[in-house]
Amino acid sequence: MIDLTVIWALIIGFAIVAYVVMDGFDLGIGILFPGLDVGPERDTAMNSIAPVWDGNETWLVLGGGGLLAAFPLAYSIILPALYAPIIAMLLALVLRGVAFEFRWRDPRHRAFWDRAFHTGSLVATVAQGIALGALLQGIRVEGRAYAGGWWDWLTPFSLLTGAGMVAGYALLGSCWLVWKTEGSLQDKAYARARAAAVLLLAALGAVSIATLGLEAKYHQRWLAFPGILATAQVPLATGVVSVLFFRALAARREALPFFLALALFGLAITGLGISIWPDVIPTRVTIWEAAAPERSQWFMLVGAGVMVPIILAYTGWAYWVFRGKVGHEGYH
Repeated sequence: MIDLTVIWALIIGFAIVAYVVMDGFDLGIGILFPGLDVGPERDTAMNSIAPVWDGNETWLVLGGGGLLAAFPLAYSIILPALYAPIIAMLLALVLRGVAFEFRWRDPRHRAFWDRAFHTGSLVATVAQGIALGALLQGIRVEGRAYAGGWWDWLTPFSLLTGAGMVAGYALLGSCWLVWKTEGSLQDKAYARARAAAVLLLAALGAVSIATLGLEAKYHQRWLAFPGILATAQVPLATGVVSVLFFRALAARREALPFFLALALFGLAITGLGISIWPDVIPTRVTIWEAAAPERSQWFMLVGAGVMVPIILAYTGWAYWVFRGKVGHEGYH
């Protein structure tokens, strides 16, 4: 028997992962922007993401819209709980998009737009990390409604996840520049990638340890026997990938560090899945409790079955057309 609720959970999960992977590296470039020299370095960094950055955000729309349509109860609880970081993220993404376009069209104020691009990227990233931390630490629910306060999302744990997200996106941005650029900018990207990787691994370790103390269910899912025999493979694999990553940087490989950084993100997301599955609101509401009626899920699945392959096709085509190195003049 087909479980449509699980299928929709996987679709939304895929959209969120695609967003983190694809928009993560261009947000990371915005985070790194103040450390790049004014002129050719900044122009080259911007040109490396110019063909794809706006398309990358398609997955955010799919994830948010899919949550509303497929899991309306979860949407109605999560949104009021996370109003502040979600609104901050959306406003920051708008600022970032405006700055991206206007820095080319308004050369006299380019310094201002560069700062706006960095600020928008940083705020959006921190807000995403805080929202994730607030969701993971638990949302107070009574009946079918959010029962917490306005500031419940702001805790040391959510700030830690926000900082970890900044380090992670900076890592993706650095590795993207390693892959797509040459010369002094590439050398600078190698150094930034090493520093960001160290910070990310430290943040992952701290968040993982702190998570175990948030809920008894988290502790049980990770450390109870015999499940620990499977869950222990995640930190083990993270260690192996980390060693391979630093070796790839030392050997000055170009594409490999980016894909190994994606592997680190994939392992972190796997760990998140172990902690919360099958809940949509961790330890409070399961995906089945929050799901829309079956007929609605079937109707939406037809649309998703058409649109998701189209989105994947044009995204893949864009990356293929603009493959290779990029210069500050905008040529690949």
